[in-house]
Amino acid sequence: MDIVVSMPPLSPRLAEIVDALPLTPGMRVLEIGCGPGAAARAVAARLDGGRILAIDRSAKAIAQAASAAADEIASGRMSVRCAAIEDFTPEPGEARFDLVFAVRVGALDGRHPEAGRRAMPRIAAVLAPGGRLFVDGGDPLREVPL
Repeated sequence: MDIVVSMPPLSPRLAEIVDALPLTPGMRVLEIGCGPGAAARAVAARLDGGRILAIDRSAKAIAQAASAAADEIASGRMSVRCAAIEDFTPEPGEARFDLVFAVRVGALDGRHPEAGRRAMPRIAAVLAPGGRLFVDGGDPLREVPL
C-alpha cells in the first residue's frame, strides 16, 4: 500500500505565481524570501530531477520551512538556507541557478532600494547563462532583466 503525503493547498495568489513560473524538469531554482516554504515545496514537486534552494533572512522562517519540507529535503529536491539575498553567496561547488524568483521581497519590489542595489549583482552572479529572474508585481509575475 502506497502512502500519499499531500501538501496543504497554496493560497490562490501563490498558486497563480507558481503556475506562472516557466519550470522544466531538471531545473535548479532559487527562491528568495521563502517564508515558511509553501511555494518552494510546490516548485519542488514540479522539478522532476531538479532542485530548489529556498532562502530567507529570518531564521524562524527557515526553521518553519525546514520542518514543513522535511520530505522534500530528505529526497534531495529541496534545501533551505538562512541568508539575505544582498549577502548571499553560493556554497563551494554549488551549481548556478536556471531560475530565481521572489514574492514580496523588499529588496526586489522597490520597498528597500539600497538592499536591491546590493542584491542584483548577487543574483546575477548565481544565475546560469540564460537564467531568468522573476518577481511578483506583474500579472502575476514580471521578469527582471539582468
